[in-house]
Amino acid sequence: MTSSDRRTVYLDHAATTPMLPAAIEAMTQHLARTGNASSLHGSGRAARRTVEESRETIAAALGAQPSEVVFTSGGTEADNLALKGLWWARLAEEPRRRRILLSGIEHHAVLDPAVWLAQHERAEIEWLPVDELGRVRPDDVRRAVEQDPESVSFVTVMMANNEVGTLQPVREIAALAREYDIPVHTDAVQAVGQIPVDFAELGVDAMTVSAHKLGGPYGIGALVVHKETKLTPVLHGGGQERDVRSGTLDAPATAGFAVAVEHAVKQQADEARRLTELRDALVSGVVGTVEGAQLSGDPAGRLPNNAHLSFSGCEGDSLLLLLDARGIEVSTGSACNAGVAEPSHVLLAMGYDDQRARGSLRFTLGHTSTRADVDAVLDNIGPVVERAKSAGLQNVGRNT
Repeated sequence: MTSSDRRTVYLDHAATTPMLPAAIEAMTQHLARTGNASSLHGSGRAARRTVEESRETIAAALGAQPSEVVFTSGGTEADNLALKGLWWARLAEEPRRRRILLSGIEHHAVLDPAVWLAQHERAEIEWLPVDELGRVRPDDVRRAVEQDPESVSFVTVMMANNEVGTLQPVREIAALAREYDIPVHTDAVQAVGQIPVDFAELGVDAMTVSAHKLGGPYGIGALVVHKETKLTPVLHGGGQERDVRSGTLDAPATAGFAVAVEHAVKQQADEARRLTELRDALVSGVVGTVEGAQLSGDPAGRLPNNAHLSFSGCEGDSLLLLLDARGIEVSTGSACNAGVAEPSHVLLAMGYDDQRARGSLRFTLGHTSTRADVDAVLDNIGPVVERAKSAGLQNVGRNT
């Protein structure tokens, strides 16, 4: 079999998942139509109708009101709008509120805006600890808040970690923060479609969602914002989206987004059962096949599609490339910065040493995943790990 004949096994759905055919169809239909949703003529009103019907569909699926759904260009913009918008709105009313509470395992779309606020706006970042399973504990949040409740601007804790899949007690954190009138933001990008997500029931003030993580198009997401929560805009212009997020609305993308969200939420329970079965087969097969392989994250409270594994004596980047050469696409637990592999900040925050943090892979399944995909991993992971270990030993020999 040649490389061109080999079937690609795609197990990186946490990075992006293939668009659903129904979402492609909905988006394609609207791409052929002209109209700016802010225009008053017939074509503009038709585009506006598409946007508002999409907003209603998304809101219903997420347990929110339509007016609470603010469309953005994706998860990164939504996180930036949440953090900066909350920070400036709170500071304008109460200048003492300069403390931002967040965990060290957040996605960089949350970490980097927080650090930017510290560097440029004199925010005071307070890192919430996580345990060895990657969990933020409500008691730690309470202790941090009670040091000086009136100095806290907001709390941000993701619903599910994008690397190790651990679920966070967001509902409990939101309830305790509410006692002190402190808003809570959660990045739910990895959670929607994987676990039940109800905005009103969670009790948070803002929640980030992204379309391409659940079968929708790239380049669109939303920040779900409670109707009473004040946000200072990050973008200024035409005043779209409640005057919170200016910019011409992408009507075709909203249509695809709505179809994807509705489908993901309707199929969530059945799909979670299917993916859990595949994930457990993958984990037990790898751990039973490869000496020293370990599961990371919470073995019980985790996303149904996530299997994050570490391999002793290996570099994650080497494992990824060796699997890729065999047609199996996964993700590494480390980030590559300017060509230099760095240990994952998530794993380091969980207390892993550099070696384990570097030698990790993330396998994430999705709506196209099958048992044949899992079997392909199990057939190849043993030889790949042995080769990666050999390469590592050779490198050590050359450097001594």
